[in-house]
Amino acid sequence: MAVKIRLRRMGAHKKPFYRIVVADSRSPRDGRCIEEIGYFNPMVNPVDVKLDMEKVEKWIKNGAQPTDRVKSIINNVKNPKEKKEVKKISKRAAKKQAEAAKAVEPQETTEEAKEPQQSKNTASEQTDANA
Repeated sequence: MAVKIRLRRMGAHKKPFYRIVVADSRSPRDGRCIEEIGYFNPMVNPVDVKLDMEKVEKWIKNGAQPTDRVKSIINNVKNPKEKKEVKKISKRAAKKQAEAAKAVEPQETTEEAKEPQQSKNTASEQTDANA
């Protein structure tokens, strides 16, 4: 029997909530499971995850294969990063920010280009003064 650690979808329409379960790979996504080992709520910011790592280690040791999403959740629980609050912005606002960033970059490069010219002028002035 091939055993997987995967997500079982719960919650209402357009409000997903997942339980992390150990199930036979042939059973349906929301079907019968062997054991529930945690939950995952992507709708809150930051994401809410509870996972019993002892059970996860036990099942992986016994041959259960976690799905890709569950692997990333396990890695995030093992090695927690700083929780970033994601601020959603519209495409128009993102485009404006990108244009503003591009507009700032050329000004900086032109200022940098002017500085070497000034130093060349001072060097030529020094040679004129020495002559």
